[in-house]
Amino acid sequence: MIRKLPSGRFRLYSRKKDSKTGKRRNLGTFRTRAEALQHERAIQYFKRH
Repeated sequence: MIRKLPSGRFRLYSRKKDSKTGKRRNLGTFRTRAEALQHERAIQYFKRH
């Protein structure tokens, strides 16, 4: 899940909420949405290989 921050950057959050905190985990902050999407794809790849 990618959200735009007030600073204009994009933050990548985990898809599932953390059971302890009830919030999504921060997986990185990026300057552009394209960078965030690229990193999300890399994460999904490594989760399955």
